[in-house]
Amino acid sequence: MSEAPDTSGHRARLRQRLFEGGPDALLDHELIEYLLALAIPRRDTKPLAKALLREFGGIAALLTADAKSLARVPGMGETSAAALKAAHAAALRLLRAEIAGRPMLGNWQALLDYLRADMAHHSIERVRVLHLNSKNLLIRDELVSEGSIDEAAVYIREIVRRAIDLGSAAIILVHNHPSGDPSPSRADIELTRNLADAAKRLGIAVHDHIIIGTDGHVSLRSQGLI
Repeated sequence: MSEAPDTSGHRARLRQRLFEGGPDALLDHELIEYLLALAIPRRDTKPLAKALLREFGGIAALLTADAKSLARVPGMGETSAAALKAAHAAALRLLRAEIAGRPMLGNWQALLDYLRADMAHHSIERVRVLHLNSKNLLIRDELVSEGSIDEAAVYIREIVRRAIDLGSAAIILVHNHPSGDPSPSRADIELTRNLADAAKRLGIAVHDHIIIGTDGHVSLRSQGLI
């Protein structure tokens, strides 16, 4: 029976570089390697880290991947998958803290950073509604649909009714394009306009519809489509 490799010296060097050099001191595979080492302490995790990055195409897609997708990679278990998901959750909370308690319209880049980190790499379309008060502060961030975006899936009346229940003064619609291209489809544009018309009748503003993709984002407001 072979003994587990002694990786303590290598991990100590990674740890020291991280402490001294900050978040950019480690390469992507080294950062993932160290995260996995916390979950699998008696194993050389460098090969697994590199395999994961190859499988998912990069660190952003890797951390965004769901636990079932991670578990399909040979060598991954629940504990190691949990370590990666915990890192992703921590990153999202850090980004969310940048938008908490601050007006959305004056903190647009922080909002986009948060949305891209959370949504850009999902393999299915997810539709979210950000509810804002009269000061444009976020009061609720809700997932309303998964799958193709159309009126049947999103239910405009349900979104407006929810905004009334929450006392929302305005809403921002957000969804992702798994293809990576954030260009709006005809269905995206039609949905946005119909939602804006329905909400306006009840005194609720639709500030924007943001489409997120790995290639960037599109604001339908900035495109003159609302």
